[in-house]
Amino acid sequence: MKPKYDEYQEAVNEILENVKKEGDKAVFDYTKRFDKANISKETLYVTEEEIKEAYSLVDADLIETMKKSIANIRDFHERQVRNSWFHTREDGVILGQRITALASVGVYVPGGKAAYPSSVLMNIIPAKVAGVKRIVMATPPGKDGKVTPVTLVKDGKVYPTTLVAAKEAGVDVIYKVGGAQAIAALAYGTESIPKVDKIVGPGNIFVALAKKTVYGHVSIDSVAGPSEIL
Repeated sequence: MKPKYDEYQEAVNEILENVKKEGDKAVFDYTKRFDKANISKETLYVTEEEIKEAYSLVDADLIETMKKSIANIRDFHERQVRNSWFHTREDGVILGQRITALASVGVYVPGGKAAYPSSVLMNIIPAKVAGVKRIVMATPPGKDGKVTPVTLVKDGKVYPTTLVAAKEAGVDVIYKVGGAQAIAALAYGTESIPKVDKIVGPGNIFVALAKKTVYGHVSIDSVAGPSEIL
């Protein structure tokens, strides 16, 4: 039996509308409410210092494995690249197809138990190969004042493996925002989060419904992909 998605849609619609109207304020309020983290304009972005700290917390063998994965993923997607082409007929008519990359893409990466490096690599690398000029990532921060030994996440910070994967993959900016409010911010734009052309990445039912609502074509039956399940 499929879940009753309608019961979540009303809550998602309210979040989307509030972020659309109130921008940063709504994003920060929802982050405090749902993720228990106090995020402001000053702490919204992951800093180079935080990324450096993440590298010190992630096992060197795992980092090396990420690098090998990146090379494999890049090699695969480079073979998918389609090129523009033009042809001039004898009668002077020019036929052709021009292929260009999107200017900006937002990659959503789940937190909690679903914080997998594969979610980062499998979304950022194809965008890099395609030539996307600006790639940003949104992911939930850890709870303030709570240290989780397994993940080493605390005080509004992001999972170390997620940060290392994003850095290795070549992301431009990382926002400490999760849930439907992150999708709304990326889709509509706020004072601190510029609007993007496309949003990709797995997420929970609220994230999936938010993407479906703003774009109208996202499958809510496939919340996470095969790589995330494996």
